[in-house]
Amino acid sequence: MLFNAPTLAGLQQGTVDRTYRRWTVVRPRVGSRFTTRAGVVEVTSIELVEEDALDEHDAERGGYDSLAALHKWTRAKGAGDLYRIGLRLVGPDPRVALRAADSPTADELADLDRRLDRMDAAADAPWTRQALRLIERNPAVVSTELAAEAGQERQQFKIRIRRLKALGLTESLEIGYRLSPRGAAYLAHLDADAAR
Repeated sequence: MLFNAPTLAGLQQGTVDRTYRRWTVVRPRVGSRFTTRAGVVEVTSIELVEEDALDEHDAERGGYDSLAALHKWTRAKGAGDLYRIGLRLVGPDPRVALRAADSPTADELADLDRRLDRMDAAADAPWTRQALRLIERNPAVVSTELAAEAGQERQQFKIRIRRLKALGLTESLEIGYRLSPRGAAYLAHLDADAAR
C-alpha cells in the first residue's frame, strides 16, 4: 500500500489517522504493516463506506483540506468499493538505522552476499551489484536515466532498487538515489575481495 506525502506527514504530526481506497479485492488486513519513509504504518481498521456518508471530520482526519477535496480524490482513485482504512504510526523506519551501519561485520557482509545472490538467481540476469555500481557512479540522477543505462524498464528498475533499499544499501533522494553508508561499505567489501 502506497501513501502520499500529506498522509505520511499527517501521521507523523498526529493529525491523520485514516486514508481511503477503492478496491475490488481487499488485500491488506487489520494489523498489516508497511515500511514508509515516515516510519512503520499499521492498518488498524478497514471499513466499507459510502462516499455520501463521508463528512468534514473524515476529510480532516484523512489529511484533506475539505470534503470536496476528499470526494475528488476518492472518485479519481481506481474502481471498486470505497474503504476507510484506519492507520497509525507504530515506529521508526528500521531501514534508517540499517543504512547508517557503515561497518558491517563479516557475517553481515556474507548475509548480504547470499541475499543479493538469491535476487540475481531469481532474475533473468544478475542485476544487484550492477545497480549498486550504477547508483555509486550516478547519485541523484533521475530513475528514468538510470533505468535506460541499466537496460531495464523504469518501473521494474524502481522495484528492484526498493529491494536494495530494504537491505539498507541505498537511499531515495528527491531525485534519484544514492548509496547509503552501508551500501558504500558493501561495495568496498567487493573491491577488497576483487583485489585479493
